[in-house]
Amino acid sequence: MLVLGIETATTQVGCAIGGHEGVLASTHSARGRRHAETLVPSIEFVCRQARVELREMGAVAVDLGPGLFTGLRVGVATAKAIAQALRVPMIGINSLDLLAFPARFSSRLITAVIDARRGEVFAAGYRHVPGGVQRVSGPAAATPEDLASDLFATGEDVLLIGDGALRYADRFADRSHIEMAEQGLAYPSARSLVQLAHARALREQWVQPWDLAPLYLRRPDAEINWSVREGA
Repeated sequence: MLVLGIETATTQVGCAIGGHEGVLASTHSARGRRHAETLVPSIEFVCRQARVELREMGAVAVDLGPGLFTGLRVGVATAKAIAQALRVPMIGINSLDLLAFPARFSSRLITAVIDARRGEVFAAGYRHVPGGVQRVSGPAAATPEDLASDLFATGEDVLLIGDGALRYADRFADRSHIEMAEQGLAYPSARSLVQLAHARALREQWVQPWDLAPLYLRRPDAEINWSVREGA
């Protein structure tokens, strides 16, 4: 079974195709918030690179968030449209799970952190288990200061991963037990999405398009701004 993976939870747009032979092709690009303009050409590109037709997909996987509202809306809507057109099931995976997966061999407490804007981050904690990682806390929205305090209170060695960790690196700089992951792991990976989704597809752990919804941990910025203006 071939799986198409669509990842748009952050400033990056990622697509990948994979199956029993592993990931056949993937692409990532960052063009600000131009997700709608970038996504369809990216899907067409990975199909050409993998030398497969879109109609050959057996499932569509998508990053459900948490993340930027506009990116999630574009990614989930596009993934649903493709799945409905192809009449194939869907698999939704948490964006923080995708961030943590490449660090699955670390013995530290893995903390995935996505920049939520407005001085906040989305975060979740993970531990290494055979074959991957297991979420042990979150996902939740928090300020970087609160997250740093919570991690300090654990007394454990921590690996921070994600663009939120990099943006607020100064908040964690004085914590000797906290290590920052490399820049190349700052964003959720479409490759990881396909790997995790394919494993679920083999176990038939999928849903129909109409049952899938993005994970929003707070209201969209536009609604927040409107509420502020009304209050004023």
